[in-house]
Amino acid sequence: MKELTPETKEFIRLHRSDNVHVLALSGGKKDMVDMGAAIEQIAGWQIAVRKIPSWSRVEGIRYPRRLSMEQCSSEMTARNKALLISGDSLVDLTGGLGVDCAFLATRFKNVCYVECQPDLCELAEHNFSVLNLTHIRVCCADSVAYLQRMDAVDCIYIDPARRDKYGGKIITISACVPDVSELESLLVEKAGTVLVKFSPMLDVMSALKDLHFIRQFHIVSVQNECKELLAILRKETAECCNGDKDPLIVCEEISNDSTTVRFEFTRSQEDTAIVQWAEQVESYLYEPYSALLKAGAFRILSQTYHVKKLHVNSHLYTSGELFPFPGRRFKVTGVSGFGKKELKTFLQNEHKANLTVRNFPLSVAELRKMLKLQDGGDCYIFATTLADGKHVLVKCEKL
Repeated sequence: MKELTPETKEFIRLHRSDNVHVLALSGGKKDMVDMGAAIEQIAGWQIAVRKIPSWSRVEGIRYPRRLSMEQCSSEMTARNKALLISGDSLVDLTGGLGVDCAFLATRFKNVCYVECQPDLCELAEHNFSVLNLTHIRVCCADSVAYLQRMDAVDCIYIDPARRDKYGGKIITISACVPDVSELESLLVEKAGTVLVKFSPMLDVMSALKDLHFIRQFHIVSVQNECKELLAILRKETAECCNGDKDPLIVCEEISNDSTTVRFEFTRSQEDTAIVQWAEQVESYLYEPYSALLKAGAFRILSQTYHVKKLHVNSHLYTSGELFPFPGRRFKVTGVSGFGKKELKTFLQNEHKANLTVRNFPLSVAELRKMLKLQDGGDCYIFATTLADGKHVLVKCEKL
């Protein structure tokens, strides 16, 4: 890692809030200032402000190229992972930029960061030193080779690469590098607890079938956007997927202020839950957080929160009185079918609306064009299907 000159550091300090594109186009050369390095660090710092805010406040942190910054974990999700595991010893087999490792390390006495790219190892070692994380040892090695020869530890963290050599996204476990499904037995032999991070695009049921040592499966969403899937593996639960003890599925919605809404269930609880079906849309409408939708928590929400499901595939719920619910809640102000006169009355004085479709034949774009509504405003309209197969629009106010 090339050392920055004092002049370059001062330039970064003075210009780190400037537009990096304008700086790059200015083309001006300044004595002793490495403009390429300065722009890279300024761009990295600007991403860190929103993504890793505590790092952005530490002088001396070095940032990689922009793509690596965009792909790394956020501080919010890294802190959340750090709540899941703890102990004396941790090995992070896929170190990368080191964001996850840095926050996980606060829960362990001895930590080893493993990464096969020398430039990332050098960067991580520098940043760990700046962050005073002196108990992290950096090891430049292939993750699988290191796993095979390492001594047993309390915990292993692994985040397999999810892009192919052309940059395309990979969403199956077996296509990731390394393949956790092949390494699973060795992983749980080497550590009492293994934490695995998967793509948010991975199918949850596929993961539960492909891996045999899952004790918990966490679906994490931030501001209602699914961000991470996390599996906790332990050897003593080798038959949990096929026995009486289902893996616990944990849905977590993290808000901007780091408040977390958590809902737990098992597949057997979901399969046996008693659903109340709605004959019509009542006074309140409920939309589950994205983590619950990803997890397939559909029947159990009706049973747990005493709300009625609109349709087996709509995943919207309703009730006559307002109940707590892990998702967005709305006051229903109108319901309409698609008759011309009915629609005219329903949309009277409405020029803007936030449209959502659930189990509906048209896309949001197609529906917006048909209804001639602009995006935004305080009006929320859900296009969905009721239990009797009727297509309706539900107009709401957000609570």
